[in-house]
Amino acid sequence: MRYQVTVQPSGRQFEAESDESLLDAALRQGLTMPYGCKDGACGACKGKVLDGSVEHRHAAALSEDEKAAGLALYCCAHASSDLVIECKQLRSAHDIPVKTLPARIEKMEKLAPDVIDMHLRLPAAEHLQFLAGQYIDILLKDGRKRSFSLANAPYEDNLLQLHIRHVPGGFFTEQVFTTMKVRDILRFDGPHGSFSLQNDAGKPIVLLAGGTGFAPIKSIVEQAIADRYPHPLYIYWGAKARVDLYQNALPEMWAANHANIHYVPVLSEPAADDAWTGRTGFVHHAVLADFPDLSGHQVYACGSPVMIDIARKDFISQCGLPEEEFFSDAFTFSTT
Repeated sequence: MRYQVTVQPSGRQFEAESDESLLDAALRQGLTMPYGCKDGACGACKGKVLDGSVEHRHAAALSEDEKAAGLALYCCAHASSDLVIECKQLRSAHDIPVKTLPARIEKMEKLAPDVIDMHLRLPAAEHLQFLAGQYIDILLKDGRKRSFSLANAPYEDNLLQLHIRHVPGGFFTEQVFTTMKVRDILRFDGPHGSFSLQNDAGKPIVLLAGGTGFAPIKSIVEQAIADRYPHPLYIYWGAKARVDLYQNALPEMWAANHANIHYVPVLSEPAADDAWTGRTGFVHHAVLADFPDLSGHQVYACGSPVMIDIARKDFISQCGLPEEEFFSDAFTFSTT
């Protein structure tokens, strides 16, 4: 059976199957609800059922008095009717606790000669709640850290994806590309950062990525799709040559399947054998050409500090983008 669930006070709605928890159903459809263990032990997902009925498969952190008062643990509660529930939805990074966790490398796939897609599996009882666009810090044994954006959507909270570019001489990335292997254990903390959609006004959005800056853009778009985000998304991904658009088929598929999603790849130095017929030059110049007026838009940009700085300056000075509507995450690299 499938039931409709309305969340108050936001008024958001989602559908829940009778064989899945309310939390799993909400996360699957892009709603950010607070949670912790996902096993009924911590009580972080506790909320009130205002109308309708639920069945608890197990609920160790819920007393009989709380049940009688209409409270539920959404990680353990299954809908048995249409529901109205009360729950605070997470709106900012400050709502989410930072965790320090171990993770096992489950997959390492080379997407390009200098880019590896690393999948990190969390321990069975652990989950990382985060907002699309945030990053984690890999904790190295000598106390140093390396930051990487999460490339997966938040509803995938037990298997984390990182797009890691090889930095010649880079202390961590040299290990990733030479000695690191599947089943190795890493430690990290997170989530961090405030690079996430903040678009209550429903403005058209330009998503600007340079190189592996595509990772947080991928997370944002996949979450927007799960959330049935209705407003226009214009994705511009800039790279040097065709091989550097390492997941080009993915945004092409988004654009083909969703009328509100548009994708423009841009190469700055296409190789002779690329047979490239698309846009060329600097990726932010393609945005300038397509959007001479950005006064009613938002821009989310992720890439090198130089790209971020120039794009910010040009979008504001030439296209009228309000300064407060430019959001960015600049990638910096260390070889020490």
